[in-house]
Amino acid sequence: MTTQFAPLTGTDLRAEIDRLRKERNAVILAHYYQRPELQDIADFVGDSLELSRKAAETDADVIAFCGVKFMAETAKILSPDKIVVLPDLDAGCSLEDSCPPDQFKAFREAHPDHIALTYINCSTEVKALSDVIVTSSSAETILQQIPKDQKIIFGPDRHLGGYLNRKFNRDMLLWPGVCIVHEAFSERELLKLKQQYPDAPIAAHPECPPHIVDHADLVGSTSAILQYAKTFEGDTLIVATEPHIIHQMEKALPQKRFIGAPGADGNCNCNICPYMALNTMEKLYTCLRDLEPRIEIEEPLRLAAKRSLDRMLELASGTIGQGDLGRV
Repeated sequence: MTTQFAPLTGTDLRAEIDRLRKERNAVILAHYYQRPELQDIADFVGDSLELSRKAAETDADVIAFCGVKFMAETAKILSPDKIVVLPDLDAGCSLEDSCPPDQFKAFREAHPDHIALTYINCSTEVKALSDVIVTSSSAETILQQIPKDQKIIFGPDRHLGGYLNRKFNRDMLLWPGVCIVHEAFSERELLKLKQQYPDAPIAAHPECPPHIVDHADLVGSTSAILQYAKTFEGDTLIVATEPHIIHQMEKALPQKRFIGAPGADGNCNCNICPYMALNTMEKLYTCLRDLEPRIEIEEPLRLAAKRSLDRMLELASGTIGQGDLGRV
């Protein structure tokens, strides 16, 4: 017989999540692109790797990651002894989907003189096939440490890779993946918005295509965009990334105005990540109650993927040389 549970809403739902958090000794993580109510109930809100590292430092037995699957997998890579659950296992990523491991492996084998500098928005299997993982925060620092005569494959985001190529005069071979959210911004509508607010600067994530990035006053990670929101002069900022990040801006700076960059139809609805939107308070409650869906990674794969993450952290801190990269 299947156990039936009465649906919970409102304050009862939040109270039950809090009860289960204590009962399970769980830490709740929420990415900046999650619904406001999930951000507000989380123990930590941030970028994907930042969240995984914070969770690893806690004494929690359970990590409930309100984000997408590759983020929860990263948490498991760094915290193999903790139970990691994801509210909705279908919360994927268009960048991860664009880069199947078998195709990436074949691509690497076709370019044996290249090292693979791979964006963290990818599967555990692709991480294991990579030499160094990068985030949007660390990519510039790491790339500048790799000699210009070293050939590089960059994937899966061609817009982030193209931005780095242009900024640092590199010629990385780019995997053709894109983020469907950042791809949806409209240059025409952005320029219309800029006409309405001529003094408002534009902050854009480097996953945006060149025709958006080229208009930006600040190009950076979600954390960099949030920092810029706190320091820019003026009272209005146009934000070209997933609009749920604006929740944190409005909480920190209620006196300022933040406007999401528009999509082709002139509004931001198409720029809400459909994968991130799969997570809900109800699903968070259920996954804490049942400890499912659970992220599991076989140990040899986890260690291979962790190696590329460790190299990123070492390069970002300046404790590894390019000659020590080795091959996967």
